[in-house]
Amino acid sequence: MSTAKFDRSALESMLVGLRPKLHRYAARMAGSAIEGEDIVQEAAVKALAAHDGGASVERPEQWLFRIAHNAAQDHLRRRQRERSRMTEADMTGIEDLSASAEARLAAATSLRSFMQLTLAHRSAVILVDVLGLSLFETCEATGATLAATKAALHRGRAELKALAAAPDEVPVPKLGPQEERRLRRYVDLFNARDFDAVRALIAEDIQVDVVNRTRLQGKKEASTYFGNYDRVGDWALSLGFVEGRPAILIRNPQAGDAVRGFVLIDWRGDQVAGIRDFRYAPYCVTEADIRFVED
Repeated sequence: MSTAKFDRSALESMLVGLRPKLHRYAARMAGSAIEGEDIVQEAAVKALAAHDGGASVERPEQWLFRIAHNAAQDHLRRRQRERSRMTEADMTGIEDLSASAEARLAAATSLRSFMQLTLAHRSAVILVDVLGLSLFETCEATGATLAATKAALHRGRAELKALAAAPDEVPVPKLGPQEERRLRRYVDLFNARDFDAVRALIAEDIQVDVVNRTRLQGKKEASTYFGNYDRVGDWALSLGFVEGRPAILIRNPQAGDAVRGFVLIDWRGDQVAGIRDFRYAPYCVTEADIRFVED
């Protein structure tokens, strides 16, 4: 499909529809649902810029995965890459043995476990066993040869099986006294709907990123963010951790207090300098390691 037939509005619609799938890939590549969203945002910007620059798009979905793959590679550039010792010549005859058991194992594996795979192995397993792409589509997304893709998939599956058999010991994180004091004050005021007091906590130059919706800058614009919360009643906030980071968890009291999103706060002393709200990015909640703080 040429660029002339695949217009910008069609690309934007495809990005909306594919965003959860792209995030699932990016999060597992980065080992973080939060960083995964950064990668998806970067990929979306690059895709729109490439389209506006006249890029030829024959297979849009594979093209978007290729851009996301490259964005993930850029994101992880500073991390040391391991190389498979098995040559492509050794792997050309390996049969593709994708099976439901392999897919279930990969889909259930934690983001931390994926980070123990090499970049090539990680990418192949995610694309084939988690997202269900064919070997041909995986080659097109990553730019690797069929033999290299088979090799990476074969080794990645073996590594995941070994990791699944090992105990997953993760220490329970704890909030520091200052962090807990600041977050509890913010949460208590928010839950009390005392938004005038909440606004008094934020910096004049605050930046608010409502992920997958909008970005606001400055105290005046940020007021609309608090006003939107004030108008609805399908939320309650709690302290927690997201991937080991102190966070505010957004629960839905109308759905058994299920976590529907989370908020990350950047502090400047006791002032709120930045808010990153994942309420409208439910795919991030699905991927992230989320824990409540015990009262």
